[in-house]
Amino acid sequence: MKLVDKIQGIEILKDDAVYDEIHEHKGDNEQLSFELNTTFRTNEEVLKVLEKMTGQTIDSSVVVSLPFYTDYGRHMKFGRDIFINKNVTFVDLGGIEIEDQVLIGPSARLITVNHLTDPAKRRGLIVKKIVVKKNAWIGANVTVLPGVIIGENAIVAADSTVTKDVLANTIVAGTPAKVIKKVDQKTIRFS
Repeated sequence: MKLVDKIQGIEILKDDAVYDEIHEHKGDNEQLSFELNTTFRTNEEVLKVLEKMTGQTIDSSVVVSLPFYTDYGRHMKFGRDIFINKNVTFVDLGGIEIEDQVLIGPSARLITVNHLTDPAKRRGLIVKKIVVKKNAWIGANVTVLPGVIIGENAIVAADSTVTKDVLANTIVAGTPAKVIKKVDQKTIRFS
């Protein structure tokens, strides 16, 4: 069983063995993240570093503009034909899955980790996976919180905070994000 599956939705306390394991892996990723963002890189070079981080092959159709930040690195999964704009942050300990043809705007943040509300356990963590379904568009400066699924063809308007699932073919906006419109499916075409 992968670490990401083992820790979903459970309290991870500071004294737990897995807490130390997480921080060890996080330290390894910080070196790769620094390497990724401290010099100009072609997209091919960016994808090679991301492959080191994730331990998986990333399709050449994925485009990631630098800088790109991730705290853990190993729990990201990318589909095909994805565009991630500048200054995007993935806090991916809980797992982030980006399906095909997704667009992510500049300065967006996908956050899978939260601290515990009990003051005695505040340094503890709880993680929940984020999934962004096919052809979704996350606008500039959006924050997506732990456990959210962004549905197929959905659009999240700029500056929104997504606290719960976004249904397929809807447009959401605001903080917290609420449905404002449906997507016109007659105009959706895939090559």
